[in-house]
Amino acid sequence: MPVGPTAKMAVLPPVGSTALFGRANSAVEKPIKADILEIVKAEMDVGTNKKAFQINLDAKRYGTFAEIGAGQEVARRFFFVGGASGTIAKTMSAYDMTFSDAIYGPTDRYVSRIRLGTMLDHEYNLLIERLDQKLGAQRCFFVFADTVAARSFKQHNEAHGWLGVRFQTEFRGEPSQIIIHLRMLDEANVDQQEVLGVIGVNLIYGAFYHAKPEELISSLQENLAPGRIEVDMIKFSGPAFSQVDNRLMSLQLVSQGLTDAVMFRADGETVQPAEVFYKKAILVERGSFRPVTYATNDMLDGARRKFLQEPGCAESELIVLMEMTLENLLAEGQLNHADFLARVDILGALGRTVLISKFGEYYRLSSYLTRYTSKMVGLVMGVPSLLEIFDEKYYLNLEGGILEALGRMFKGALKLYVYPMIDERSDKIITASQIEVAPNLKALFQFIMDNNFITEITDYHPEYLKIFPPDALAKLQTGDSGWEKMVPPEVTQIIKERGFFGYRPSSAAAA
Repeated sequence: MPVGPTAKMAVLPPVGSTALFGRANSAVEKPIKADILEIVKAEMDVGTNKKAFQINLDAKRYGTFAEIGAGQEVARRFFFVGGASGTIAKTMSAYDMTFSDAIYGPTDRYVSRIRLGTMLDHEYNLLIERLDQKLGAQRCFFVFADTVAARSFKQHNEAHGWLGVRFQTEFRGEPSQIIIHLRMLDEANVDQQEVLGVIGVNLIYGAFYHAKPEELISSLQENLAPGRIEVDMIKFSGPAFSQVDNRLMSLQLVSQGLTDAVMFRADGETVQPAEVFYKKAILVERGSFRPVTYATNDMLDGARRKFLQEPGCAESELIVLMEMTLENLLAEGQLNHADFLARVDILGALGRTVLISKFGEYYRLSSYLTRYTSKMVGLVMGVPSLLEIFDEKYYLNLEGGILEALGRMFKGALKLYVYPMIDERSDKIITASQIEVAPNLKALFQFIMDNNFITEITDYHPEYLKIFPPDALAKLQTGDSGWEKMVPPEVTQIIKERGFFGYRPSSAAAA
């Protein structure tokens, strides 16, 4: 794991001292009545500069900074605090596309994960080639790179970027790596540049001195006011992180408040939502998936068939997601990592892409998805979830109540695909058009139906309507083999092999 500062580290003066970072501390020393924003900025500068100075004084670290877009804000921090000659071998910024292509090779998208990877590869290989023989026995080499699109003067494009650090933890050792995707939420270009410098320093410092990845994730937002950044993707790799499960690290991003949603593919690879959703139609089924049952798949399959009949919804342009909310994962009071991994392992075995979100309300999920695509979006649900959507108690926090929520939900090309339910008392099937809503909402509900915002799933297996995940879970935990008839064979196999969800073999099987 990453090692701490060496014995050669100098002792830093107290944060309030003027011996370091005169510009930042002079702001702190202003009268108490000074503008609060200046004080916050000064504190941010002091905290960030202290980290940069500590790295500069670490005799083991030596490396390259390569930055494209939004200035060279990360390297600037290290130069500003002093002592950078002992840390920085090279800095560069290939702004011009021709220069960038000549150095790193041609690319279709300059602000992308692929471009970040080629930057890290090129600069790290060059560092080893030129300096390993001379300094490899006494320095741990590193490369920091970023490729960023800050707010433009000409257009209000999304401000985002990819940042990464590749670093050795021992002399001439194999490197480890951390990459992140960042959204910068400030309006002004200069503020976005400032944020980039802070989080870049935080990332490098965390890689060098935080032994636990969870602590590193938490430290990314240090010295930043809330609401200035979103980190929606992170990946750890290399020998220092050989025991790290990046799906759990993605979950940490959501639970620690760095983002509202994260994604990973069936193979467990973490992905950045904007790159996956770009120009794609999206179909999402929300659930606990504890476990996946025949009804889970039947609902999705029926919705998919309906969805592909919509104009412009080709199979080749469709992304299917299985979404779990943080609220659902916290249903037992705290995050259970083993339980979480059991759910996503089962979904992975079924070839599903997983979305973990903080969107308790469907209108928030809708707003998130339509941020990234102008194509059709479909939300798959059962009748019980539709009834919740038309329950006003869930919108007491909105000034416009249920009208505001539904307005947000359906403002884009979005539809609800609703799976029927069976009334256990009468044994009758209830479809979306047959639900009972409050008298004051009947006209609103009819308006939604008449405008085709809700599509009923009509192609389904009636026998699956009586399958409920809580029943299957109770049976598999008590040794009742009846659960095996409620889930697909591949789900049965993985639960038995790995003992998921507290599985107990039936007495007959045990014998």
